[in-house]
This record gives sequence, C-alpha cells and structure tokens, in this order.
Amino acid sequence: MYNWINAINSIVTPVQRVFTDIRNKIQGNTAYFTNIENLQIENEELRSRNSQLETELRELESIKADNVTLQEYMNLTQKYADYNTIPAYVINKDVSNYSSNLVINVGKKDGVEQNMTVIADKGLVGHVISVTENSAKVQVIVDAASTVSCNISTTEESIICKGTLENHEILRASYIPTGAELIQGDNVYTSGIGGIYRKGILIGTIEEIITTSNVTDRYAIIKPAVDFSTVDSVLVINN
Repeated sequence: MYNWINAINSIVTPVQRVFTDIRNKIQGNTAYFTNIENLQIENEELRSRNSQLETELRELESIKADNVTLQEYMNLTQKYADYNTIPAYVINKDVSNYSSNLVINVGKKDGVEQNMTVIADKGLVGHVISVTENSAKVQVIVDAASTVSCNISTTEESIICKGTLENHEILRASYIPTGAELIQGDNVYTSGIGGIYRKGILIGTIEEIITTSNVTDRYAIIKPAVDFSTVDSVLVINN
C-alpha cells in the first residue's frame, strides 16, 4: 500500500510542479503586461504634461516679447517727447544690392503719410516712401538712393550723407566744406534742410576720414547709429 502511494506521488508531484510553474509564469506575464500598460499610461500623461508646459512656455515668451516691445515704445516716446509720434514695429525687411527698405505695421488709418520721418531708439531710420491703409514702406538712410542733409557736431556747416551700393552698413559723407574740421568719432545729425527730416536727429558717427589730393573731394565714412538688421520698434514723426 505504501509503495503504491509513493508511486502515485512520484507521478503527481512533477505534474503539480509543472502546473505551478505555468501558473507562476502566467501570473508573472500578467504582471509584466500590467506594468507595460501602466508605463504606457504614465508616458502619455508625461507627454500631455510636456505639451502643456511647452504651450505655457511659448505663451510666456510671447508675453515677455510684448512687454519688451511696450518698454521699447515707452522709452522711445519718452526720449522723443517733443515730437508727435506714431508707434510702429517692423513687419518686413527688404535689403538687396539696390535697395534697403523696411515695412512697418501702420498706415493711412493711423495717420501715416509719405515723407514722414521714422526714428528708432538710437537715431534716424529713414522716411516713409509709400503708404497703404495698414502699412507703410520706409526707405532707410543706408539705401543707395537715400540722401540726407547733415551737420557735424563740431561745425554747423552742412554736408551730405548718402547710402552706398557697396556696403549697406555705412554712409558716405561728401560735399564737405574745405574749412570744416572733421574728427573721427564726431556725431552727425540731421540739419533740417531738405524738408523731410527734422533738425537734430542723430544719424551716426564719423568712422573714417578719406583725404585725396584735392581737398574738395575728401569724404568721410559714417557708421549709422541704428543697426538696421535688428531694429524692430520705431516711431513715425507725425508732421
């Protein structure tokens, strides 16, 4: 009898072990897949949260940019408090070998007209050459077709500053009176002659003086006060 029971146990026990192993594996697999599902859910939640944070960051950056623009407008209006001005910002830049223009977001509906002077925080930008209902095109002073009557800070005699085809980052000052003493680093301002630009707006500084055999042909290189590649906020002087 005892031997018979042992024989049965010797058969049943391995079978039980097999079923136990299978059950454990099934339970383990179930736990594994449950963990995978939980991780997927957590991953989706993290992605959703990350997307929300990115949206909030973009909104914050937009608010900061708006605040910077408003601060620039405030600084500009305070600096040029003596002028009646229309605030604007640059919406397009057209710089090529033949022209240098900016497009601003104000037009006829805002009171902008042709030939109005445009200024930035650092100084003179240019003047309005065409206007639509909602925008205006500005010819900047470094445009090859631009001509500005100027004064040097050390003399009241007028000179002429023009843009050049070769370099859109400088101005060339010519028609310099023979008796005028030029000093590197001197400021150059609008003279008020010509009917477009008000007197006394900063144009730039003398960077280099070029002398020739004929003193009447000497000229100077002027570095504009305004960086036209980065200018964003401007004021249109309402004449």
